[in-house]
Amino acid sequence: MKIIEFLSQPWHWSISGAMIVVVMFLLIYFGKKFGVSSSFQAMCSIGGAGKRFEYFNYDWKNHSWLLMFVLGSIIGGGIASTFLANPEPVQISQATIADLAALGIQTPKDISEGTGYLPLELFSLETLMSLKGIILLVLGGFLVGFGTRWAGGCTSGHAITGLSNLQLPSLVAVIGFFIGGLVMTHLLFPLIFSL
Repeated sequence: MKIIEFLSQPWHWSISGAMIVVVMFLLIYFGKKFGVSSSFQAMCSIGGAGKRFEYFNYDWKNHSWLLMFVLGSIIGGGIASTFLANPEPVQISQATIADLAALGIQTPKDISEGTGYLPLELFSLETLMSLKGIILLVLGGFLVGFGTRWAGGCTSGHAITGLSNLQLPSLVAVIGFFIGGLVMTHLLFPLIFSL
């Protein structure tokens, strides 16, 4: 079997779970904490923000491994979406297709309509250049940044690192993430797409 065929085939979800466990054991062993939002603090510090804001005035070199992780994630995502992408549209349940259609989001039926990971009703250039798209982009970006800072970390930091270290604040944050996701899905999405 060719390596590309082997890598691009569907893998069982437990493989991802096992790899997360391995990474977490390595991080705990080396005394590191995982969270992608910390890389933004490091990038701002590298850019000189520490001269104006005390929060960014720290030794960013302690997070250099995390910056390499983020860079590797970007490169890996590019490789996966370019060379290992499934040529078929994303397979989702009929119930989800019906729920999305009720919001005005169409899922592709064949490859000529796209792969379906990013709905064009949200992510097309035309949508992003509209007033609604700009408001969603700016407001959504602000809320994600503010929420990450207020919660003391992002979803990956709390849900993966915090929970594996049995930290109560991370459990509270993850419960909040799930509640926020449910509110967004069932209350705010229908409201946004009805505008």
